[in-house]
Amino acid sequence: MKTESKKFLLQEKEIPEAWYNIVPDMKVKPAPMLDPATKRELKAEDLYPIFAEELAKQEMNTTDQWIEIPEEVRDMYKIWRPTPLVRAAGLEKALDTPAHIYFKNESVSPVGSHKLNSAIAQAYYCKKQGITNITTETGAGQWGAALSLAAQHFGLALAVYMVKVSYNQKPYRRSIMQTYGAEVIASPSMSTKAGRKIITDNPTCQGSLGTAISEAVELAMSTPNCKYTLGSVLNHVSLHQTVIGLEAEKQMEMAGEYPDIIIGCFGGGSNFSGISFPFLRHNLAGERNTRFIAAEPESCPKLTMGEFRYDFGDEAGYTPLIPMLTLGHEFMPANIHAGGLRYHGAGSIVSRLKKDGIIDAVDIPQLETFAAATLFARTEGIIPAPESSHAIAAAIREAKKAKEEGRQKVILFNLSGHGLIDMASYDRYFAGDLTDCKYEPAK
Repeated sequence: MKTESKKFLLQEKEIPEAWYNIVPDMKVKPAPMLDPATKRELKAEDLYPIFAEELAKQEMNTTDQWIEIPEEVRDMYKIWRPTPLVRAAGLEKALDTPAHIYFKNESVSPVGSHKLNSAIAQAYYCKKQGITNITTETGAGQWGAALSLAAQHFGLALAVYMVKVSYNQKPYRRSIMQTYGAEVIASPSMSTKAGRKIITDNPTCQGSLGTAISEAVELAMSTPNCKYTLGSVLNHVSLHQTVIGLEAEKQMEMAGEYPDIIIGCFGGGSNFSGISFPFLRHNLAGERNTRFIAAEPESCPKLTMGEFRYDFGDEAGYTPLIPMLTLGHEFMPANIHAGGLRYHGAGSIVSRLKKDGIIDAVDIPQLETFAAATLFARTEGIIPAPESSHAIAAAIREAKKAKEEGRQKVILFNLSGHGLIDMASYDRYFAGDLTDCKYEPAK
């Protein structure tokens, strides 16, 4: 690190007191979720068998722009929030770009990622309702780790279905969940009807987030006093993550700049939504013209190549039908190391925004993301998670464009997690064992 980066820090009292709900501000709102059997529009109470009631109400809330953060949740946020906003001067110098690059550093949370912002909220609402058991899925393990800590804090028993390829690729994420007291099952497994069917049909299946969701939902539905929780895709998860962008707004003001471009990596939408939605409200009001870019894997390009239609959120078809950009709920992504981005569909809000041309998306090859991650580590000192590296790669592309155009642009991206438990993937990259995995529609 030859050039010192500058941090912009807020005080504890400046942690947001309310989450931002973007739906009331959208001119064209997302279509409702549907009952797959009757095609009837769902109401909040239709989700009560699966989710805590307050979370179901947040999911369906289309009228309240601001939703108060419970004091118990804010008290836990104070452990690590507000997170730093950092001017990436070292990266700027290495790229020789006129662009000013900033990143919101969510890797400083106790579990090393942004996922704790929603995990705490979901565990809190479950505990408040008197629920004793919760289930979930996890791809790379960051969501599972976050929910494990939150469940332990609120005294909830947790079962995590971890996508099998990541279960084997990232054993220490599994260890973190177990350390916090969660039960971790490699998915697909023989413990559920959905898992048994998948293994019977394909004994070597390495799983997907859609597979793990099916198993987690099935267990929740068959276990007394148990609810399902999830780390991305749905509206209430994006809602909780807006603390990221709300803090970043204040910090950019401290820096004396406003972003021209905002970037987040994209799997189901929690990361991108968290950094983007608070700034996007100014675009929707006609006050700003910021460009928003969702950076997804080339091997799982639901935003750039998906079809906009109703689809299931899981492989077995247990979930409601969600209006989304999707590659199909039976799509099995390539075994890339960015496990948190291996999901077939996009959340309904982001899908609607993308369809209406309000946000942009790019799909990025795996090797480019690791090259970007390595440059970022060598210039900024932080080893990023493979998921976050997609945002870094997109930011580098934009910084290079700024140099070509001779224009100073302000770029903000979300560093959603560190990669200190992903070093096996870096080993493979340095050994030349990783490859790019293109999306093949014919398959």
